[in-house]
Amino acid sequence: MTATERRASVGLASIYGLRMLGLFIILPVFALYAEHLPGGESHLLIGVALGAYGLTQAILQIPAGWMSDRYGRKPIIYGGLLLFGLGSFIAASADNIYWVIIGRAIQGAGAINAAVMALAADLTREEVRTKAMALIGMTIGATFSLSLVLSPFLNNLLGVPGIFAMTGVLALLALLVVRLVIPDPVITRFHSDAEPNVRRFGEVLRNKDLLRLDFGIFAVHAILMSVFLRVPFLLKSDGLDVSQHWKIYLPVLVLSVVLMLPFFILAGKKGKMKPVFLLSIALAMVSQIMLLFAQHSVWGVAAALLVFFTAFNVLEAKLPSLISIVAPLSARGTAMGVYSSVQFLGAFFGATVGGALMQYVGGDAVFVFSAVLLLIWLVVASGMQSPATVRTKMYHLPELNDAAALELRQRLSQLIGVREVMVVAAERMACLKVDTQEFDEAAVEQLVMKGA
Repeated sequence: MTATERRASVGLASIYGLRMLGLFIILPVFALYAEHLPGGESHLLIGVALGAYGLTQAILQIPAGWMSDRYGRKPIIYGGLLLFGLGSFIAASADNIYWVIIGRAIQGAGAINAAVMALAADLTREEVRTKAMALIGMTIGATFSLSLVLSPFLNNLLGVPGIFAMTGVLALLALLVVRLVIPDPVITRFHSDAEPNVRRFGEVLRNKDLLRLDFGIFAVHAILMSVFLRVPFLLKSDGLDVSQHWKIYLPVLVLSVVLMLPFFILAGKKGKMKPVFLLSIALAMVSQIMLLFAQHSVWGVAAALLVFFTAFNVLEAKLPSLISIVAPLSARGTAMGVYSSVQFLGAFFGATVGGALMQYVGGDAVFVFSAVLLLIWLVVASGMQSPATVRTKMYHLPELNDAAALELRQRLSQLIGVREVMVVAAERMACLKVDTQEFDEAAVEQLVMKGA
């Protein structure tokens, strides 16, 4: 990466991380706080408040991405950050659960994720774009882990209203990052690899393997939200004050990162992606059964959370890579857009259903719901094809007319190890899916430099 690309990637990763912070930072403490608000005696409303962010984010992020094509990336990002800040301050000042719901919904309405990804594509060359996207992905994981550990500390220091206010202030500071740190793109254009295309939605929604993966991310985030509606109450009833909950989350998260490494080795170097994927779903289901039967012990809850987060980390990391492998190159941006929207929709669904179950059935029903949802996912996922051992490579092209682009595509597709080729003359970009063991990059680069 050039210095400009590094600056843009780090700046955009921080903005993306801030958006995810708004979803994650209150998970460990919100339910315990909200039950003391007027209206908070309803666990259903607590769940709606927790998940409202995901609903508006799911609905608006793809349209916001399209608007950024028309009106520019930065204006949409500015507007989204202002909405996010406004929602944060409304939630911070709320004196009942209903205003928290409104604030959370406005937070999610500042849906800038698609615009951020598109701006990242504007500011990076094709050959390094994967690194920029990977940095953003790692930021999401780091934000999640930090949120769970820091949340009890911040709650003790600031309270939940203070946490909301803090995220609002961070949103305003992020405006300065966009203005002063992130460069203005020389040209703004549609990127097939990074943005949804309305003409490709039908193709994506008819792909059974993509639908399996979409159901997976929907389920895992639904379960994540429902778990955090119930677990804080369990830890409290087992004698652990909320200010001490970090003593559970910190070692659990650290150990889960260590335990997931063998899964990554098996999936990557050993080519056992599908068995590892199915095992992770099964472990997540086991964790919900453990929570159901070991909930009266802090150690039992901690053990169940360790199993859950080990599985969650593996699934959260592997699902996007599976989308990239399964999706046709011409529809990859669309597939990722649908995947991301379904992820947030799952968060809303899980929080709302979890709250309703706690309200009308009982707390144990949350874990039964999660286990059943994971069992359904296990059955659905078992029918997927074993993912190919391929990776995506992108190359910048010289100016080509459509005829030369077609010829280049045909010649690239004939090379050993090349499984799929997309050449877009208007974007001066070639995107290839290649077999990691047979791929001859030198041959590809020679053709790409000639342009045919």
